[in-house]
Amino acid sequence: MLDRKESAVMNAVYELCDGSDCCLISRADILSLLPAKTRDRCNLDDVLFGLHCDGYFDLITSERKGEKMYVITLKESGFAFKRSQKQRRRDVTFKILLALIGAVATFIFGLILRGIFG
Repeated sequence: MLDRKESAVMNAVYELCDGSDCCLISRADILSLLPAKTRDRCNLDDVLFGLHCDGYFDLITSERKGEKMYVITLKESGFAFKRSQKQRRRDVTFKILLALIGAVATFIFGLILRGIFG
């Protein structure tokens, strides 16, 4: 499970790769797609290395005109990122809905018991 920073960076990488399996991305490109709150607190190299170790993509760093560049090749987990994100949202929505139904059922059951014994 990815934390908030990793999820934001992986979302930016996925968007910059735009369906291709390999892309060349600059540090500024990734930072421009991150929310301001995440951008300020994010150590991009550490997060990218963590995602690389988790198997989302292969990572090669290089320099072009003094700017740090990343060659990123998405792996299966990287391609499935959007799908797993949607699935996670669906699961959370289902759990919230189930809790709401349980609360309503408990309330109605309490009213029935109060009517019978009250």
